[in-house]
Formats: sequence, C-alpha cells, structure tokens
Amino acid sequence: MPAEYVLPRFDNTLGALLIGFAISATAFGMLTIQVFVYYRCFPQDKAAYKTLVALIWLISFLDQTFIGYAVYFYTITNYLNPLPLTTGKPLWCLILQTTMGAIIGAIVKTCFTLRVWRFSYRNWWLTGFLFLMVLAQLGTATAFTVKCFELPSFARIIALRYLGSISLGIGVVTDMSIAAALCFYLQKMRSNHLNADSMINTLIIYAVNTGLLTSTVSLSTLILFNIMPTNFVFMCMYFVLSKLYAISFLATLNTRKTMRDRGTNPEGGRTTSFNMVAASMQPSVRKSIQLQTIHEEALTGTKL
Repeated sequence: MPAEYVLPRFDNTLGALLIGFAISATAFGMLTIQVFVYYRCFPQDKAAYKTLVALIWLISFLDQTFIGYAVYFYTITNYLNPLPLTTGKPLWCLILQTTMGAIIGAIVKTCFTLRVWRFSYRNWWLTGFLFLMVLAQLGTATAFTVKCFELPSFARIIALRYLGSISLGIGVVTDMSIAAALCFYLQKMRSNHLNADSMINTLIIYAVNTGLLTSTVSLSTLILFNIMPTNFVFMCMYFVLSKLYAISFLATLNTRKTMRDRGTNPEGGRTTSFNMVAASMQPSVRKSIQLQTIHEEALTGTKL
C-alpha cells in the first residue's frame, strides 16, 4: 500500500486540530475583550485607529471561522472517514487561514515598524529594511497559499517545506529585529533621572514582550513544520500566532491611558519625568520627538 494511503494517527492530526482550535478560540476571546475595552475607553480616538482595530478584529474573526469549519469538516462531516486527511486535497479554509494570519501579522508589524521610525528619528534605512521584511513575509505566505491550492493531497505539503520555512523564518527575524531596534533607541533616551529611566524601562519591557512572544511561537511553528510537515501539529501553533499579533497591537493601544497617567499629573500637566527625558535629549531631537510621542505614540506605533 502506498505511503500516502496509510491511515493517519489521530492524536497528531485531529487531536492537534482540536487543541489548536481551542487555544485559538480562547485567544480570540481575549482579543474581543481587548477590542471592547478599546472602544469603551478611547471613544475620542481618530477614525483611522477605530477602523484599523475593526479591520484586525474582522480578519481575526474570519480566521477563527475558517479554523472552526476545518474542525467541523474533519470531525463531523467526515466522521469515521480518515481518508480526507491523507488522500484529500488540503481544505480550502485551512489554506486561506494561512493568508489571514499573514495579513494580520503584516498589519501589526507595519504599525510597530512605524514606531521604530519615530524612535530612530526617521531612520529610513532601518525602517525601509523592516518594511521590506514585512512585505517579504507577506509575499512568501501568499505564494505558499497559491501553491497549496495546487497540491493533489495534504501529504504532498512536504514539497512546500522550503517555501513555508522561508516565510516563517522571515517572520522570526522581523519580530526580533523590531524588538531589538526599539530597545536600542529607547536605551539611547536614558538620562540620569530615575523617574525618566523607570518610564523608559517600562517601554523597553513592552517592546521585548511584544517581540519575544510572537517570535517564540513563530520559531516553534517553523521547527515543527520542518520536523512534522505532514500532520497538524505545526498548524496548532500557527492558529494562535495571528491572534497573538492582534492581541499585542490592541494591548499597546489600551495601555496608553496607563502610561499617560504615569507621565501626567492630576491637572493634566506633564510630570518632571517627561521634562527630564526631554532635557536629556539634544535640542534637535526635542523638536522632532515630542514628549507625547514617548508615552503614547510609542505604544501605538503610528500617528494616524
């Protein structure tokens, strides 16, 4: 009997699919709460912000819907029929879910790259490189999607391992590069004042946590895809990845009030912490980077 007709193991196919769906559903619930908090706490935000948040949630909703349909197809529609796992073509919704995740990641990384652009004092070389990396990952993910539709069976996905590894690898490098760039330029803003340094330390922690979690999951997906390309274990990780990008973006939006409260007094004026940070910068920098950028635009990543 040919290898492609061997019955699959259910623990690393249907089991991984169910686990990935459950974790992804939980992450989507967390994202929905973040969206609710955003619209409740920031009703005066610009329409561009609100539209971007709605777009990210909508794409995440489609992403989760595709995952749910895949679970239903393999466990209910094809109950006691494991052949679609091996001899059948890759399910269309699983293929499109890859694209949905790549789009969410590209949107969030673009916003974070704009954050790097502001903190690097408009360093076009650095931000241009990061933008190219974001576009490269989106392009390779799109190419992977197109190639998946041409596969005769899911077992043949091993033929796309090279392309998939490139896409995931670019994502890991991009996440780590953005986090490293933010930490580097925030470090350069340090002064001799403890309060100002404490605020900068908080921003650095935000930057590290944002990049570390997503890059870790991306790297795990990359490793699992190369070790076990013919089962659903790597999909389990990828299902969650796009939700993590969306959650990290909404978290940066929703923490603006907390950071603003740390940097302003009850009357609405800036505390000495912000004045200390401004004094530690060169005059030209003070003109180009306003103090509001440090605690608000730094977190949102863009001025829309």
